[in-house]
Amino acid sequence: MTAYLKRLASSLAAYQVADVVSKFIAVLLLPVYTRYIAPAGYGVVELLGNGVIFISIIVRFGMIEAFLRYYFADQDPARRDALARRAVGFLLVTTTVVAIALALAASPLSKLVLSHRDPTTFRVAVLGLWSFTNLELAYGLLRVDERLRVYATASLANVLGTVASSVVLVVVLHDGARGLLLGNYGTSTVVLVVLWFTMRRRLLPRRLSSTGAAERTALLLRFGLPTVPAEASVYALSIVDRYYIYHDRSQALAGLYSIAVKLAGAVAFIVRAFQYAWPPLAYSVSDDAQAARLYGLVTTYYLLISGWVVAGLALLGRWVLRLLAAHAYYGAYRALPWVALGWALYGLWVVFLVIAGRAKVTTRNLVAALAGLAANVALLLALVPPLGIAGAGIALCGAYMVMLAVMHQLTRHAFSVRFEWARLTRLVVVMAGLAVAGNLLLPTHGLLGFGTRLAVLLAIPVALLGSGFAHPEELSRGRELVRRLRMLISGTRPSQVA
Repeated sequence: MTAYLKRLASSLAAYQVADVVSKFIAVLLLPVYTRYIAPAGYGVVELLGNGVIFISIIVRFGMIEAFLRYYFADQDPARRDALARRAVGFLLVTTTVVAIALALAASPLSKLVLSHRDPTTFRVAVLGLWSFTNLELAYGLLRVDERLRVYATASLANVLGTVASSVVLVVVLHDGARGLLLGNYGTSTVVLVVLWFTMRRRLLPRRLSSTGAAERTALLLRFGLPTVPAEASVYALSIVDRYYIYHDRSQALAGLYSIAVKLAGAVAFIVRAFQYAWPPLAYSVSDDAQAARLYGLVTTYYLLISGWVVAGLALLGRWVLRLLAAHAYYGAYRALPWVALGWALYGLWVVFLVIAGRAKVTTRNLVAALAGLAANVALLLALVPPLGIAGAGIALCGAYMVMLAVMHQLTRHAFSVRFEWARLTRLVVVMAGLAVAGNLLLPTHGLLGFGTRLAVLLAIPVALLGSGFAHPEELSRGRELVRRLRMLISGTRPSQVA
């Protein structure tokens, strides 16, 4: 079990490098961007960026998910390479056809999506659809082979290139929202082409029978296609709030909500790293009993980390906004804790996706996803009019709770995971209790407010230990880690210690 956790930790580290750097630079540049792009402009960026991801889910036909699932079903390198070529080729054809069609109809579609005609900006988003979808599979090839250094290098290059080009386009050339999109998607296109070139020996076509190729494609589609409606519904659940606010309220309010989403990236990067690292490791565990224990333990650790970050944003979100965004965006603090919690709940959905994939009952994902989507729409209509963007965040969290509850009921008999319910309950009670109490009772501005809220945040781990959250073996490992750190700091070797 420890070996699997170490593999997961090393994978998470590699997948988090680029996200950590990206979020750090984004934080540094946020005061700049929010002065060059109005809230309405951020609303456009958020709308098109999320549209790219949503259409990407549909046009890839579940190919990436199927590739990740079946790559580990065959240990033969030649057949694995054939599987990779088939997946890459299929995705290249589908994305190219869709991108051409969307680019040709950019003028009327931009009017439909943005409520005003802007075909140039819309075509930038179409480029993003093509590059983002194909790059996701290229990254997938690196993940299944656990080529962590190459993955980290490529993703870091993507981040740094995006930052440099975006600064030039937004700040120097004053290209606004369009420049922010072009800097992102243009850089991704370059990184994609470079990755394809480095993997050319693996991806170039070889002599294969058409029957074998058709069978491989059919195998991938049989697994992947049933996942598309569910995944699309889940993603629609996460973005329907932004479309509702943009079209029913105002573009400026959608921009405020977008900033809340961006600042919730402290949770989002944990979720994304988990989303990338977890499926390959989870599927590689062949023993079901061992997998059941591992899945439960990883769920606890994931909630421990992500929950503490959510509590931090709930307690200190106002100060984060005052520091990092122009004054026009300060109202985003109302939605920030809820959006962050929504991201954390989405990470739990990743756990259940793997459970369904392992049990080969992926068709059940759709039922849970549709239940969550319906709940989100109903809650948005009920909560946004009286509560504004805070209501949208609450609706998102409520929808995820419905979706997770339904998914648990649908999968618990197909593959039973040993969730640590007692420890999970302690996590929720301690973290939520302290965060809510601190947010309601402590000052909302000034040094006193910041200091007291920070003290509450730092008290959460202590309160968890006092509640009996940690297992004895975890306490023992923690003490051993502290001992080794002290030895490292003091320069003492283990052999010198009696």
